[in-house]
Amino acid sequence: MTEDDDVTSNKVVRQLEDRIRELERHLGRKTLEAEILREALVKSRSKKLTLHARSPLTDGFR
Repeated sequence: MTEDDDVTSNKVVRQLEDRIRELERHLGRKTLEAEILREALVKSRSKKLTLHARSPLTDGFR
């Protein structure tokens, strides 16, 4: 292996490490987004059930 090969290998390793960091950040953002959407879904479902329970039309005629 020559010195040029070492430099090229180091450059490739740095590029791959940068890509891994970028993908990890992206994964973190998407995970946070999914958690927020999941919480919103739970809240909207509970709100829907609460509104349905308070509705005077509970026999199915709306």
